[in-house]
Amino acid sequence: MKPPFARPVSSSGGAAEEPRRPRVFEPAQAVALPESIEPITDIEVPLDDAVRPPRLLGWVGRVAWIAGGILVSLALGLAAERLIAELFAAQPWLGWVGLGVLAVLVIALLVIIVREVASLLRLRALDQLRHAAIAALASDRNKDGAAITRELLEIYARRPDLARPRDELESNARHVFDGAEHVRLGERLLMAPLDMRARALTAASARRVALVTAVSPRALIDIAFVIFESVRLGGDIARLYGARPGFIGTWRLIGAILAHLAVTGGLVLTDGVVEQLVGQGLAAKLSARLGEGVVNGLMTVRVGIAAMRVVRPLPFEVVKQPMVKDFIPELANVLNAEKK
Repeated sequence: MKPPFARPVSSSGGAAEEPRRPRVFEPAQAVALPESIEPITDIEVPLDDAVRPPRLLGWVGRVAWIAGGILVSLALGLAAERLIAELFAAQPWLGWVGLGVLAVLVIALLVIIVREVASLLRLRALDQLRHAAIAALASDRNKDGAAITRELLEIYARRPDLARPRDELESNARHVFDGAEHVRLGERLLMAPLDMRARALTAASARRVALVTAVSPRALIDIAFVIFESVRLGGDIARLYGARPGFIGTWRLIGAILAHLAVTGGLVLTDGVVEQLVGQGLAAKLSARLGEGVVNGLMTVRVGIAAMRVVRPLPFEVVKQPMVKDFIPELANVLNAEKK
């Protein structure tokens, strides 16, 4: 067997530089470094503060909105009463037709109101369950953890796609005696498959945003599509976790997502991030439209991650929380296809 030998890799014919001699330090000059250094750009935000819905109105604003709503309702009722009276005065059958249409309208409005209230209650139930799970992880009481498991089984009782995870959770929860382990078991069995689908929804939305941004001729189209895709992504993720928000619930969800993004900080994109996305040195060769597609796609990813943290009924304890860098290969595939 031949002994190993070093072969120069440099093709330059210049004289080799003299190796630097090792320096000698005095013992008094040595400085003890800490075992771990906290990065200043990755600030951990407590989950309790990051996902709390924003309080946009105080009691004065709420009173003003209630008073305004009552006045508008009275005005609409008076206008409807005058319309029905005029229809009866013109032709009796027109009055009865108008009265029937008004009854249908009132019933439809009542159904919409009930659905909106139910959607708000579902969002509040998921939020309360997440805070209860955080408390169960801290207390580690079996009673608290068992209550979390029962609520999870009740929330997803009508989901056929989670039938097997529900059965496994119900059978394994009988042998668990720690409250924190109840929460971890529910996260492994129920949240893990939902998290995978939420990642897929986020990746698909980011790809669409990046592609549309790269090919659209106007910046206004980019902004409109990013807003539309972000709202749709938040609603899809909320429905995936069992929230099913209505119109008012969607706006409340958007407010919570924006509050989460404001608390956790914005996404800072530099040329280094784009180089990491498409390869070292290649970012300078990309067109401006592809660069904007990268930025908008990554911002859509942040919206999806924020939506997961807001509507997920359990905190990220066992399952790894998705990061923006996890979706970089998806955007790289879109950019490579666009360049070809």
